[in-house]
Amino acid sequence: MSSSGLRERKKQKTRWAIQEHALRLFTEQGYDATTVEQIAAAAEISPSTFFRYFATKEDVVLDDEYDPMLGAAVAAAPADLGPIDALRHAVRTTMGNLPEADRDKLLFRSRLQNSVPALRARLLDGLLGNIKLIAAAVAPRIGRPEDDLEVQIMAGACLGAMLPAIFAWVDSNGTLDLAKVVDDSLAKVAKGFTP
Repeated sequence: MSSSGLRERKKQKTRWAIQEHALRLFTEQGYDATTVEQIAAAAEISPSTFFRYFATKEDVVLDDEYDPMLGAAVAAAPADLGPIDALRHAVRTTMGNLPEADRDKLLFRSRLQNSVPALRARLLDGLLGNIKLIAAAVAPRIGRPEDDLEVQIMAGACLGAMLPAIFAWVDSNGTLDLAKVVDDSLAKVAKGFTP
């Protein structure tokens, strides 16, 4: 492995370790009562190091590895799948294989995003980025550029279907099967789109 690859893995490991400490403190003290300084101290880093990994306290909740994983899984889906079916395949392979500890962490982070006004506002700001991520992943499957209006509409419709499914999973306290409820919502969207 190259030294740049090793360095990148170490950075990611540090990033997710900081997030783990932050989530533990949010559980113990509440989101609003936890400071960046406390998170940094728990992770044995300086506040300035915290800000090298996360631009804001909100980002320590909102940022995760799942969006890039989903994009990569769409790209790796069988070539004969259309754009929405490739996204469904990616959802099943990424969300369907999450270890229980990762599902619990995702559930906790999702609850925070729904209940803390600052996080909810930032989540809404991030939806445009998620539409772009989905559009970039599915556009090659229909031979159009990712900024094509129809591709953007398809990506927005998929995201629009995924959000209530994720909210239903959160409301069920994780008792619903996350991959299934998201896959089912995308299946409903797929019925209305043809590539």
